[in-house]
Amino acid sequence: MKQSILVYSILLSLQYGAQPLISKRCISKDVIVTSSVITCELVKVVCALIIMAKDGSLKKVMKEWTLIDSLTMSGLPAAIYALQNSLLQIAYKNLDSLTFSMLNQTKIFFTAFFTFFILRQKQSIQQIGALFLLIMGAVLLSIGEGSSKGSSSQNPEQILFYGIVPVLVASVLSGLASCLCQWASQVKKHSSYLMTIEMSVVGTLCLIASTFKSPDGEAFKKHGFFYAWTPLTWVPVLLNALGGILVGLITSQAGGVRKGFVIVSALLVTAMLQFIFEGKPPSLYCLVALPLVVCSISIYQKYPYRAKKKEA
Repeated sequence: MKQSILVYSILLSLQYGAQPLISKRCISKDVIVTSSVITCELVKVVCALIIMAKDGSLKKVMKEWTLIDSLTMSGLPAAIYALQNSLLQIAYKNLDSLTFSMLNQTKIFFTAFFTFFILRQKQSIQQIGALFLLIMGAVLLSIGEGSSKGSSSQNPEQILFYGIVPVLVASVLSGLASCLCQWASQVKKHSSYLMTIEMSVVGTLCLIASTFKSPDGEAFKKHGFFYAWTPLTWVPVLLNALGGILVGLITSQAGGVRKGFVIVSALLVTAMLQFIFEGKPPSLYCLVALPLVVCSISIYQKYPYRAKKKEA
């Protein structure tokens, strides 16, 4: 693994792992959620523009930029991610937390599937085994979070069609969108920074459109965009923006499957930080998941796919 990818992966794991705790401490419950999300997207745009201007790629990218390429490379994944998030919201309301978390981990498998199907990137037998170990670890970590949210007395058909089906479709879409981002950056050589900008712009426009008929939109009219914000509110917003840029870099240089490893590893970081700062000991599930995740990462790195040499 390239040293830069290793650094990006470590930083993203730390960011993902620390984000929930930092957000909990720095963002007031009265802050309008959409305002923090839109601000984060705009910060990502500004940061990406600064980086591109500094490395000298901004002028070249602006000369070669076209709307059609932008919609193909970034607009489609952004739209897929938006649909995925909507489906997850529907599923979460109709499933208990345990079932939701377990089914949501299948996105790692679908990412590997689409990477093979679209990009023709094969996995070795050892890597396939590592993926299953990772999914097992992710499921255990999800169980460790607890299933405090029970599935209320809903009928089986509602659970199936408004719970299980949406979360599985969302996992498929997540894998597809991640693969499309990898295709755009690795095959079409689309700048990861430019893709971050384009996807953030599309996401921001979708969020703004959603505020016309949403409680957050009414809250904006009543209280203003930055209602209940403090200087500390900017800390998780900036941190989240940094994470978004790191995701783009890892996807473009190492692929969506590698990103899945990073995100699952971040769950372990969260458990560790909760123990350090909140005194909450890791659950038994977390302790069992730790060696599974470590082994899966080690095996996946050590046994990459190698094409068999054709005999003369």
